[in-house]
Amino acid sequence: MSELEEWLAFNRETVDALLADGSDPDAVYSIEYHFASNNFDKLEKAAVDAFKAGFEVGDAEEMILDDGGTLFCFDAVAERDLNVEQLDADTKTLMTIADKHNVYYDGWGTHFIES
Repeated sequence: MSELEEWLAFNRETVDALLADGSDPDAVYSIEYHFASNNFDKLEKAAVDAFKAGFEVGDAEEMILDDGGTLFCFDAVAERDLNVEQLDADTKTLMTIADKHNVYYDGWGTHFIES
C-alpha cells in the first residue's frame, strides 16, 4: 500500500470512528492538517503553498527532540464537514505540497463534536 493509500484509509477510519462514537455528522469541523521538517526554510515554503491552496496556516513551532535535534511543525487548517471525499482531496493536495518541498505530511486531527 502506498503512503497516499494509507492516508486515504486513515481518513475513512477516522471519520468512521468519530461517527461511531457519536460525533455530530452534520457539524462543521476544524480540520488541522499537520506538517513537519527539520528544515525551517523548506517548511516555510510548504506553509506558503498551503496558504495559497486555501488553508489557514498557523505559525511554525519548534520542538526539541529527545536526541537533541530540532523539528519544526505547523498546521494547515480548514473548516470541513466530515466528508471523506473532501478530506481525500485535501490530503492529496497537501501531500503534493509536502512532496514538493520535501517535508513530512503527518495526517490530520479534529475535535469530537457532540450531537
